[in-house]
Amino acid sequence: MPRFLPEPKHDHQAAPNIGILLINLGTPAAATAQAVRPYLKQFLSDPRVVEIPRALWWLILNGFILNTRPKASAKKYAMVWTSEGSPLRVHTEKQAKLVQGYFAHAGQNNVMVDFAMRYGAPSVEAALTRFKERGCNRILVLPLYPQYAASTTASAFDALADCLKHMRNLPELRLVRSFHDDPGYIRSLVASVQAHWQVNGRAERLVMSFHGVPRFTLDKGDPYFCECQKTARLVAEHLGLKAEQYVVTFQSRFGKAEWLKPYTQPTLEKMAQDGVKSVDVMCPGFVADCLETLEEIAIECRTAFIAQGGKALNYIPCLNERHDFIEALVALCRRHMQDWLMQPVPSAAAVQASAVRAKTSGAKT
Repeated sequence: MPRFLPEPKHDHQAAPNIGILLINLGTPAAATAQAVRPYLKQFLSDPRVVEIPRALWWLILNGFILNTRPKASAKKYAMVWTSEGSPLRVHTEKQAKLVQGYFAHAGQNNVMVDFAMRYGAPSVEAALTRFKERGCNRILVLPLYPQYAASTTASAFDALADCLKHMRNLPELRLVRSFHDDPGYIRSLVASVQAHWQVNGRAERLVMSFHGVPRFTLDKGDPYFCECQKTARLVAEHLGLKAEQYVVTFQSRFGKAEWLKPYTQPTLEKMAQDGVKSVDVMCPGFVADCLETLEEIAIECRTAFIAQGGKALNYIPCLNERHDFIEALVALCRRHMQDWLMQPVPSAAAVQASAVRAKTSGAKT
């Protein structure tokens, strides 16, 4: 028998609302090995993330990785952890609150914004439950991955589908697949670089580092590589950069298989060896700073670049709570919800009349 989630008590006197769910990757609850282990287990058990035969991968994951990696990862998390908690969660929560604020300021108080993590907490299921309790019968799902990949965007949709299988009364859903070439997103990236240059000056090269994925995913039809390239091209064009003034790289390689190239750290090391003294590095595929940007790029890659003769690696922060990026998210949501937002909110009298009709028809409330 399927496990059905309990449905909230229906209130016939409540007007229906619209939900916007922002989904990001996830984070452990604390920068400790004990907290990192279950997070890594959930993340690395996802067949979208690791496409290795399940029996073999189970042995590798449980016999080796989960016994060694949590402690090392916890040390890295500790280097970027803040007084508010995980940077990724802190930024994602703030982004959701700011998007909510834009709709409230426009008088659209029937729009509810929440966030969830694909791995860890708060879960997608918990967010959908909160939406139901708040009377949201139409939900827009926006994974915060600008470039589509099966291991990120599709996995977020998998989590959504898993929840829906256990719901009796399903909401109307719309999904944002990607926004790699969204004009507002591109403008905010460009503005972030220009703001950095205005304060810190301009380095010899701009490196745009995206999260890597195994090379075979491109060969099998995943569009991620192409969408990363388009994002980078649009940013470079808006900045007026020539081909030799910027480079696209891929970071966070895991395992021995070939991943998308060129790899970020080796590229930076080669630049330093070739006499490049300063580089600016941005991570357009991450909309919120996290372990992969604050530790891997701003600490590890900076150290590697300088060790090979470079003088300065300047990290350009992610979009985080930039005003122009929040505006871009709001505009993106509005485009996907056009007719939803055009539908008038029922008046108090109309809601009351509906409640009376429902009671007359036999409803208890």
